[in-house]
Amino acid sequence: MIDWQRVDELRQEIGAEEFLEVVEMFVEESDEVVAELETCQGPDGLKERLHFLKGSALNLGFQQMAEICRQGERLAAAGQPERIDLAALRALYADSRAALVARLQAFPAA
Repeated sequence: MIDWQRVDELRQEIGAEEFLEVVEMFVEESDEVVAELETCQGPDGLKERLHFLKGSALNLGFQQMAEICRQGERLAAAGQPERIDLAALRALYADSRAALVARLQAFPAA
């Protein structure tokens, strides 16, 4: 579900404090975008949100989520947004988010 090596690498690259800021921003923005998926207008709006989520997910090692978003982007681009399993995406995001938060609690403060 999550590439923990990527999470650890990012934390080491930017430092613990900035890493926490990145995670907070990711969670805040992703919560908002995931909530918008059901109500966005047309395939282009859906494709745009999925693209944003895919990029954000890859940055934080959410590999499965990024793959679902990639598949969703393709379906939206093909004019088949109804084939995107948004419920599965929301569930995977919630599970991944919870796993990341739990893992962060295990990190030392600095």
